[in-house]
Amino acid sequence: MIRRIHLCLVLLALLLLPTRTWAQGFGIYEQSACVIGRGGATVASPCPDASSIYFNPAGIVLTPGQVVSVGATVINPRGHFTDSTTGTVSDLNVRYYPVPNVYYKGTFAGDRVAAGFGLFAPYGLTTDWPPDTSEGRFLGYKSVVQSVYLQPTVAFKASERFAVGFGVDITRTAVELRQRLDLAPIPITGTPFTFGTLPVGPVPKGTDFANVQLKGHAWHAGVHVGAIVKPTDKVSLGARWLSGQRVDVNNGAVTYTSIQTGLTTSPLLGPVLGGKSIDALLAPNFAPGGRLVNQAATTSLPLPDQFVAGIAVQATPKLLALVDYQFVRWSMFESLVITQSVAGAQTTIENFGNSSGVRFGVDYAVTPTTSVRAGADVHGSASPPETVTPLLPEGSRVEIAGGVGHKFGAARIDAYYMYLHQGDRAGRTEGPASGVAPTTSLNNGTYAFMSHLFGVTLAFAF
Repeated sequence: MIRRIHLCLVLLALLLLPTRTWAQGFGIYEQSACVIGRGGATVASPCPDASSIYFNPAGIVLTPGQVVSVGATVINPRGHFTDSTTGTVSDLNVRYYPVPNVYYKGTFAGDRVAAGFGLFAPYGLTTDWPPDTSEGRFLGYKSVVQSVYLQPTVAFKASERFAVGFGVDITRTAVELRQRLDLAPIPITGTPFTFGTLPVGPVPKGTDFANVQLKGHAWHAGVHVGAIVKPTDKVSLGARWLSGQRVDVNNGAVTYTSIQTGLTTSPLLGPVLGGKSIDALLAPNFAPGGRLVNQAATTSLPLPDQFVAGIAVQATPKLLALVDYQFVRWSMFESLVITQSVAGAQTTIENFGNSSGVRFGVDYAVTPTTSVRAGADVHGSASPPETVTPLLPEGSRVEIAGGVGHKFGAARIDAYYMYLHQGDRAGRTEGPASGVAPTTSLNNGTYAFMSHLFGVTLAFAF
C-alpha cells in the first residue's frame, strides 16, 4: 500500500508541469491516448485507463479492480497571419506544448461502487507570436490560460445495465497576457497632438514603446456527472455533463516595461516640443503617479459547460464502433474585461457562440493483448468572424487520428497521433477601441493554422 501511495504522489507531481496548448475555443479534449486514438469517441464505452473520470464519470465502475494511469499529449501548432494589403506574414513561434493527465480508480462493495480521482486540464491556451515583429502584437503576442482540474469521483452500478457517476471539480486557473503598446496613438501631454499626428515628423504607426504583462490566478469549483446504459449486450449509450465555471481573478498584477525608442522630435516643432527626446517625454508615464506604473488588476474568464452524448456498438467480437456528439456553451465568453487599479478598465468584446462537434471512432482487437484504433472529428468554431484575433485565431476544424494499445501483464501502453486541420480564416490585428463592438470591416488578413499531436498513456492494474 505504501508503494502505491508513493506512486500516486509521483504522478500527481507531474501536473506541476506547464499545461498549455491551442485548442477549440480554449478547450483541450486530449486527455487519454486510448480515447484520442478513437477520435475522442468514448462517452458510451470507456477505455481501460481510468480516463472516464474525465470523459464519463460513470465509466469507472464498469471494470473491476484498481487502475492508475499517467499520460501526456504533446501539441506542435503551426500557423501564421498574412496581411491582405501588404502581404506581410507573421509566423507563430514554433513550440511543443505538453498536456499531462493522471487518473486513479478502484472498485469496492463487490465491484458495484467505484471511487477515484483525476488531474487533468480540459481548458488551456497558449498563443505565442514574436514580440518584436508580429503584426498583432499590439492586441497581444502571448496569451496563456492554464486550468488544472482535480476531480474526486464516485460511481455506482445500479444494475448490470446501468451506471451513474459524479465528480467535484476543484479548479486552479492561471492567466498570463502580454502585449506591446504602440506609440503613435499616445497623446502628448499639454498639446492637442498624439505622437502619430505631430504636424512635423510624426511617429510612424507600429512603434513599440512599452511591454505589458498581466499575471494572476484563482481557484473555483464545479461538478461533473455521467451515466451509461446498455439496452442490449452489444449496444451502450452514454452521456455526461461538465458544469461551467466563471473564474474571477482578483489578484492580478500588471507590469509595464519601457522600451526605449531612441527617437527625437523634429526641431521644426519649435521651442516647446522641437528636438526633444521622445523617451524623456514618455518617462512621466512610467514614474509614480503615471498611468503606466505597475499596478493591481482583476479579470474574469469562463470555463464553459460541456455536454456529450454517444453510442457504442460491438459490431463484431473484435470491432467496437463509436459515435459521440459534443456541445460546448462558449456563449459564456461574451467579453474579456481587465480592470487596472490606475489605468482603469479595458474591455475586449468576444461574443463567442456555442459550438458543436461529432466524433467517430473504431477500436479493433487484433489479438487479446493488442488493439488498433482510428477516428476523426469535425466541429465548428466558437469565435465569430469579427473577433478572430492573434489572442485566439481559431476556426472550424477536422481532426484525424490513429492509435495502438498493447497490454503486457498488469500494465498497458497506448499511443496515438492526430493531425489537426483548420481552414484559413479572415481576422484582424488591430482595434477597435475598448468596449466598442468589432465588425468584420476591421479584418485585415488571414490566419492559417494546423497542428500535429502525439500522446502516450501508461496504465497499471492491481
